[in-house]
Amino acid sequence: MNKTAKILLSTLAGGTALLLTATTPATANPNAINPIPVLNGTNGLPNLVGRSRAVFQVTGMASPNNTQTYNVLGTDLGIMWDNGNGEMLTAFGDTAGLGFPNLLAGSMWAWRSNILVRSFTKDPANGIYFDSVVRDVVGQARDLVPSPKIPFLEISRIPTAGIAVGGVQYMSMMSVKTWDNVGEWTTNYSGLAASADNGETWADLGHTRRPNEGGDANFQMNAFLKSDGYVYEYGTPSGRDNTAFVARVREHDIQNLGEYEYWDGEGWRKNDVNAAAPIMWGVSELSVMWNDYLGQFVSLTTDRFNSVVMRRASSPVGPWSDPEVLIDTRELPTAYAPSIFPYQTGRDLYFLTTVHSQYNVVLVRTTL
Repeated sequence: MNKTAKILLSTLAGGTALLLTATTPATANPNAINPIPVLNGTNGLPNLVGRSRAVFQVTGMASPNNTQTYNVLGTDLGIMWDNGNGEMLTAFGDTAGLGFPNLLAGSMWAWRSNILVRSFTKDPANGIYFDSVVRDVVGQARDLVPSPKIPFLEISRIPTAGIAVGGVQYMSMMSVKTWDNVGEWTTNYSGLAASADNGETWADLGHTRRPNEGGDANFQMNAFLKSDGYVYEYGTPSGRDNTAFVARVREHDIQNLGEYEYWDGEGWRKNDVNAAAPIMWGVSELSVMWNDYLGQFVSLTTDRFNSVVMRRASSPVGPWSDPEVLIDTRELPTAYAPSIFPYQTGRDLYFLTTVHSQYNVVLVRTTL
């Protein structure tokens, strides 16, 4: 741990006893967190003894990335995609740091809802190292798309997917209205944000919003996949343990909701979101990618028991296989939001997952 981390640890030690340390499955509320190593009951990487291994601490005070130097003590998600020029962008969600607490929302942390880092890591065997971060005027990682952080209005704006199309970066984001019971939250809508300068500045594309009603309620949390000139959008309702659906659109029409087609179980139905049929069940935050080694599409999520699971399919619409457990909930009950590393890595599958008990992100390796 470097000097800055030790100073932060010493400063926070007195107040951290009041924070919550999760040992049960991850709650939805990002305020109920403690990102300070040791004081949160964690020390080092999770010890996984099943099919997967935690191999690198990606964020937090215990990470070689020293994310506390830009005021990221704790964060979650870690949605990775290639920017179209061989650089990996990674979007994180609700982020805790030092500063003015958001007491209205019940948080003692200075809180941002969406931040971005960049990396040229292509082989994650020795870890994922960040080369740059989108910062504010004082040097801390900043909100890309601001939100008022007011309960029952918009408490957070969280990225759920990212993709590059035609030199433009896109994130799918959900507008969170309230944090509800464990694994449950209510959204106002989902929608796209776009950046033409490699993620430095973002425009909120209001015309792409899907309200949390009707068929659009099934696309509040999303995952992106590129295949054969299309962008596939996998969607679920807000919260965890839901049914998944899929839509697709030609890459150049990604901003035009009227051009999206929805899989109805037998074929594609254009501009009819209510026609979308379920393709997977028991799905939470989702990540989908083609895997060269398997010659199949793979999806990662957590199941109703909070185990990290993988499914396989020969087509983007499925049929998807039964889930295979990669991290059993008995090994790591607070894992969520697995996100697949966006480059091919042979027989080894790498993904990020959040560990809520330390409220930070780790890199995991599974042998296929």
